[in-house]
Amino acid sequence: MTLLVTVFAAIVSTILWYQKENRKELRLGTLSLMYWGASIMWFVDAIFEYAELHAAYFTPDPMDMLNDLFLGLSVVAFGLIIWLVILLIQDPKKIVRNAILNQ
Repeated sequence: MTLLVTVFAAIVSTILWYQKENRKELRLGTLSLMYWGASIMWFVDAIFEYAELHAAYFTPDPMDMLNDLFLGLSVVAFGLIIWLVILLIQDPKKIVRNAILNQ
């Protein structure tokens, strides 16, 4: 489930990166790469878990699926937080800088 959630986030962020004119300004490539990296990490984890469990891998408990869903959503939320911090630090439109200087 974590793999599914992060792959969807990676696909959505890649589509946004591809369509937006100001992709460099918004650092959408960074967001996309974070989610693709997380997807690769979960994919490798799934391979090793399948090697351990074999057929039982495809019949998880509902509670395990719910926990994996929450973990996947937490990874997506944490990625968005990191992306927002990067945007605030780099401040490409100088909005934060102007707000601080005007006080």
